[in-house]
Amino acid sequence: MCGIVGYIGEKKCAPIILEGLKRLEYRGYDSAGISFLNGNSSGVVKSVGKVSMLEEKLENQSLDYSIGIGHTRWATHGVPNEVNAHPHFNTDKSIYVIHNGIIENYQPIRKRLKAEGVEFVSDTDSEVLPHLIDGFIKKGMSLFEAVRYSLNEVQGTYGVAVISINEPDKIIVAKKGSPLVLGLGVGETFIASDVNALIAHTSRIVYFEDNEIAEVYKDRFYAKTITDEKIEKEIIEVKMALDEIDKGGYDHFMIKEIMEQPESIFNSMRGRLLLGEGTARLGGLDGFVERLCDSKRIILSACGTSWHACLVGEYMLEQFAEIPTEVEYASELRYRNPIINPDDTFIFISQSGETADSLAAMEEAKRRGALVLGICNVVGSSIARKSDAGVYTHAGPEIGVASTKAFTSQLVVLALITLLIARRRKVSLVDGMNIIQEMKKIPQKVEKILKLNDQIEKIAENFVDAKNFLYLGRGYNFPVALEGALKLKEISYIHAEGYPAAEMKHGPIALIDENMPAIFIAPKDSVYDKVISNIEEVKARNGKVIAIASEQDDKIDDLVDYVIKVPDTIRMLMPILTSIPLQLLAYHIAVKKGLNVDQPRNLAKSVTVE
Repeated sequence: MCGIVGYIGEKKCAPIILEGLKRLEYRGYDSAGISFLNGNSSGVVKSVGKVSMLEEKLENQSLDYSIGIGHTRWATHGVPNEVNAHPHFNTDKSIYVIHNGIIENYQPIRKRLKAEGVEFVSDTDSEVLPHLIDGFIKKGMSLFEAVRYSLNEVQGTYGVAVISINEPDKIIVAKKGSPLVLGLGVGETFIASDVNALIAHTSRIVYFEDNEIAEVYKDRFYAKTITDEKIEKEIIEVKMALDEIDKGGYDHFMIKEIMEQPESIFNSMRGRLLLGEGTARLGGLDGFVERLCDSKRIILSACGTSWHACLVGEYMLEQFAEIPTEVEYASELRYRNPIINPDDTFIFISQSGETADSLAAMEEAKRRGALVLGICNVVGSSIARKSDAGVYTHAGPEIGVASTKAFTSQLVVLALITLLIARRRKVSLVDGMNIIQEMKKIPQKVEKILKLNDQIEKIAENFVDAKNFLYLGRGYNFPVALEGALKLKEISYIHAEGYPAAEMKHGPIALIDENMPAIFIAPKDSVYDKVISNIEEVKARNGKVIAIASEQDDKIDDLVDYVIKVPDTIRMLMPILTSIPLQLLAYHIAVKKGLNVDQPRNLAKSVTVE
């Protein structure tokens, strides 16, 4: 949610900031703005809508500025309009602030400042910041100290960048609960909320931790905590190619990322499978494997698509590792008073590694003494840094808001962790080797499924005008039903529900008629005959049925309206294969409806606020 880009150097900053904001469009936003400094000259331009609209407004303006900060806003307080867009400023427009996050105590601060004569122009929580900073500057403080004192007054989360016409050679940045990084060039420094905005210019990155603040110049920076303790920051060399975040000839990032899954799945397991030992090697868990394997309970926690991956992980861990496993929404876990013991292990899963609810729940689990592991895709992200240990999915950058390749890579990593624990606890060498052999075949089987793209597109043509969908599966494929339904409603805006197929008679069957399509995930497994019975019940009520079935299943062809056949594998890996046709189906329905599949309305890629 929201994006921050800043530049200080010798070049014109506007093109650099606009380019960076465009690379952050996938995060979700509804307005954009930019402010500039050059000596005692300043400017601010805002626009509702896309960054391209902001770019149009800048075309007729003099842009000879070498310092600037830009922002894409996802509305939380106040409707999307130019007044509420960032940057915000103080009364005399000498201070400009951009802010990601939420200031929870903004109302009492705003009330106090109003009593002191401050006039507010926006409805946002963020506007209190430039006025707070202005107040401390009027007491004789430097910009850095004024920002630091102001942040000690606010409660909530922030990633901020501040510039002032009175100190035009610096940008002040700070972080708490919202991502922020520096990119170090030669005689220039870049600021962003995501490395993706910087990699066109530098690979030398500095990650900030919570409650850290920095004074940034074109050729150096100084960092402290907001409680005034000096700190030294490490410079990280990030290995990411610019073409990894381009569309690569595809119409949308989403279809590109769906088609990348043979490679992303292979990368998630590359170097981690030890066939001769029938187990997995996960370097990120070194030093914690014994404690993990001795866990009395494992709690998997996440939000959205990653929560569905957790549900599959629960099946894996209980079947093979025989450790009691629970799945928790991070957004609920953080506000409960959960029973957490020192011999529990929490595994938090997040594509971005910046999910606010997951980070808050992680802090609570650590405080209570549990082992805390992270599974995420973004190197150097907050979850990666704050967990005791963890595993990267190595899926590569995922730009489309609706997660696809990150989901299947999460399933691969959960299978690796399951194999690692299971081999130490009860699974034989032979069984472990069999699992590895099946895992190695998955990328090739995914390639085979992706060749069905044209067939799935033709099926999609029949459901563009559908108003509702029902997704049904059992066992390992129940979470796939939930994930398939989520994909459809995220990008096509069609209402969809995922259910265990056995629960159909406990309510959802009342919805079945000729206008209610039902998708069954029905591979040939131990509950296949039960699912076939459910299909027949839907057909008896004139329902339209799409089935995701096994390649060798000829029986199902005569029972359903449409069938998509996928290769077989062992049960624990089947969700990787059955989820991909549902990604393609959702994609094609949304495209045929003329919708923006990469940036669906009201959604953000990285949910960094509650």
